Amino acid sequence: MHKNIEKLQQVLGYEFEDKNLIIEALTHKSYKQPCDNERLEFLGDAVLDLVVGEYLYKKFPKSDEGNLSKIRASLVNETGFDKLARYINLGDYILLSNAEENNGGREKSSLLSNAFEAIMGAIYLEAGLDKVKEISIRLIEQNHESISLDSLFRDFKTTLQELTQARFGTTPEYKVIASRGPDHKKEFEVAVLIQDKEYARASGKSKKIAQQESAKKAVEILKK
Repeated sequence: MHKNIEKLQQVLGYEFEDKNLIIEALTHKSYKQPCDNERLEFLGDAVLDLVVGEYLYKKFPKSDEGNLSKIRASLVNETGFDKLARYINLGDYILLSNAEENNGGREKSSLLSNAFEAIMGAIYLEAGLDKVKEISIRLIEQNHESISLDSLFRDFKTTLQELTQARFGTTPEYKVIASRGPDHKKEFEVAVLIQDKEYARASGKSKKIAQQESAKKAVEILKK
C-alpha cells in the first residue's frame, strides 16, 4: 500500500473501528487474498443509489421522476465515482497485484469507481446510512460547481455526432474492442471512429456507458 490508510481516513472524515473492513474495501481481486472488494462494491453501489436518490428528491422538490432519474444517473455511475475517487487519491491506497500495477491499474476508471463504491459499502456496514450520506454528499458537492440537469446530464454521443456532421459530413462509428469479466459483471471497451480513424476509446460497465465516455473524449479532442 502506497500510503498509510490513516491519511485516507482523515480525508474521508471517518475512522474505521474494524481495520479489516477498510483493507477488504481496498483489496482488488488481482491481489489474490481470501477476500476482495467485489461484495462491498455491490453493497456500496446500492447504498449510493439510495443516498443520492434521497438527496436529489429533497434538493429538487418540483422535479419529476424523469429528470431526477437523469440527474442521479449522471452522478451514480463510473465516471462520477471515478471523479470522487481521484479527488481523495483513492488509487494510492488500493492493493493490487504487480501485474495490475504495471498495467496502470491505479489510473483505471473502473477500478477506482469500484473501490469508491466498496469504501462506501464498508462505511455503511460499520456506521450506517447517515454516515455514508454525510461523506458521499459532501464529496459530490465539493466536486460539482452546480448540480442540475443542464450542468450534469450531457449526451456526448449527440454532441459528437453534431460535431462530426458539421466538420466531416459523416457520423461517428462505435466499435466494441473487448469485453471482460463474468456475465453478471461485464466491462466493455469501446472505440469511436470517424472516417475509419480511431479518435478515442473508453471502458464502462455497459456498452452505453463506454460509448458515452469514448464520445466525451473524442469531443474534447475535436474541440482543442
